[in-house]
Amino acid sequence: MGAIAQQFADTIMVGQYGTMELAAAGFVNNVFNFVIYFMLGISYASTPVIGALYGKKDNRGVAQSLVDSIVVNFLFSLVIVALLLLLYFNIGILHQPEEIMPYALPYFLIITASMPFMAVFNALKQYSDAVGETKVPMWIMLGANALNILLNLPLIFGLEFSLFNCHFSIEALGLFGAGIATIISRILAVVALLIAIATMKKYRELKPSINTRPEIHRMKHLLFLGFPISIQLGLEASSFNICAIFMGWLGAIPLAAHQIMCTISTLCFQIVYGIGAAASVLISQFRGVGDWHNVRRTANTAFFIGIVLILLMIGAIQMFRYPLVSCFTTSEEVVSVVLSLIPCFFIYQFGDCMQITFANALRGIAEVKKLMLYAFISYVIVSIPLSYVVAFIFGWGGVGVWMGMPFGLTTAGILFYFEFRSKINSKL
Repeated sequence: MGAIAQQFADTIMVGQYGTMELAAAGFVNNVFNFVIYFMLGISYASTPVIGALYGKKDNRGVAQSLVDSIVVNFLFSLVIVALLLLLYFNIGILHQPEEIMPYALPYFLIITASMPFMAVFNALKQYSDAVGETKVPMWIMLGANALNILLNLPLIFGLEFSLFNCHFSIEALGLFGAGIATIISRILAVVALLIAIATMKKYRELKPSINTRPEIHRMKHLLFLGFPISIQLGLEASSFNICAIFMGWLGAIPLAAHQIMCTISTLCFQIVYGIGAAASVLISQFRGVGDWHNVRRTANTAFFIGIVLILLMIGAIQMFRYPLVSCFTTSEEVVSVVLSLIPCFFIYQFGDCMQITFANALRGIAEVKKLMLYAFISYVIVSIPLSYVVAFIFGWGGVGVWMGMPFGLTTAGILFYFEFRSKINSKL
C-alpha cells in the first residue's frame, strides 16, 4: 500500500486542482508505471538470491549481495533515465491531447530525475525484506508518503502566511509542485533506509563492511535473474499504459477517468502483491534448505489469502464507489466514466490474484525464464489487441479499452500456475 499511496494522494490532490492537471498526471503516471515496474523487476532478482543465502545463514553472502544489488539497480536506473529523456524529446509520437502537454512535460522531467533514488530504495528494500525485516522499509515508506502529502499542500495549491510581522507566500505550482514533493520524499526515503541499515542492531551481522566491493559475476547473475522479471512486469504494466494512450485518443475526460481507475486498481493490486511478495521471500528461504513441500504450501496459502482479500476489496469498493471516486475529482463527467469502468476491474481480480501469486512463487524458486514468454502471450497477443478491437472497432469506447484486461491477466495467471506446478512436481 505504501508503494502506491504516494500516487493515490497525488491523484486526489491534483484532481482537486484541475481536470487538465489530472489528465496530465494520468498520462505521465501511466508512462512511469511501466518504468517503475520494469525497474522493480531488477530489484526483485535479489530476493531469491538473498533469501536463499539467509536461509543457509551465509551472512557474508547476504552482505555482498546487497552491494551488488545497489550497484546493479543504480546503473540500470541511469539507462532508464537516458531512455526517458529520449522519449521526452519525442513525446509527440504518443499523440496525446495537446492541451495537457504544458502540465505534463515539466512533471515528466522531475519524475525522471527521481528514478535513481527509487532504484536505490528498491535495492535496499528487497534486501531488508529478504532477511525478514519488512517493517523497517514499511515505516520509512509510510513516513515518506506522509511527508509527500504535507509538501503537496503548499506546492500544489500555494500558501500565504505571516511570521514575525513578515508576510510570506508560496506560489501554487499545480502538478509540477506534486512532482517536487515526490522527488524530495524519495530522496529522504533512501537516506532514512541507509541510516537504518547502518545503525540498527537487527542488521548488524548482515550489513556489508566498508571494504565490500561489488563483484562482476554476482552482478551478472542478478541481471540474468532480474531481466526476465522486468520484462514480465513491464509487459503487464504496458497493457495498462497502452490503454492510457488509447484513452487519450478518446479525449482528456476518459484519460482523467483512466488515471483514477488505475490508481484504485493499483492500490488493490499492491495489497494482494504484499502477500505475493511475502510468499516469494518464504519460498526462497525454503528453497535454500531444499524444503519443496513447504514451497508448494506457501504458494497455495498465499493464493487463498489473496482471494479472500480480493472479495473484501470488491465488496468495499462496490458499497462506497461513488464517494470513493468523488474524492479524486469534482467533474461529474469524469466520475460517470470511472463508474462505468469499475465492473471491468471486478471481473479481472481473480486472474490478477492468480498471476501475482504464482509469478512471485516462480521468482522465489528462481525459475524466471518463461515469465517473459508467458507475459508476451498474455499482454501483447491477448490483452492489448482485444482492448483496441473492443474499444475502436466494436465502438465500446473507454469500457472497451478496459475489457481486454480480464483476458490478459487471467491468461497470465493460468500459464504461471501450470509452470510453477510443473517445476514443483519435478522436485518432489
